[in-house]
Amino acid sequence: EMQPVESGGGPVQAGGSLRLSCEIIGSPFSDYCMAWFRQAPGKAREGVAYINSWSTTNYEDSVQGRFVLSKNTTKNIFYLQMNDLKLEDTATYYCLARGGLCYKGGQSYYSYWGRGTRVTVSS
Repeated sequence: EMQPVESGGGPVQAGGSLRLSCEIIGSPFSDYCMAWFRQAPGKAREGVAYINSWSTTNYEDSVQGRFVLSKNTTKNIFYLQMNDLKLEDTATYYCLARGGLCYKGGQSYYSYWGRGTRVTVSS
């Protein structure tokens, strides 16, 4: 079982940076994928970034070049460094996890979900 717990959200000005954290409570699978999804007000949830147990990362086009994933394997904590934030990045960000491969955009493949952390970007 893996329970993701997000933190680090808050208000930030456009162009600024914020780092989200996702701590995995429990025992991660030896082969896993951890993903960040987000949901803006009135919009569908969408994938943002993905990292697997081999540290291979993948990003959606909307955040490519601005967001960076990293992890502290010893502490089971994953980070999403968000740079050059835009108004359209305003959303609740969710940390998802699954055993096995990453599926871009396929939130239904992820068995473990956090409760989310809110990011608000203002001008």
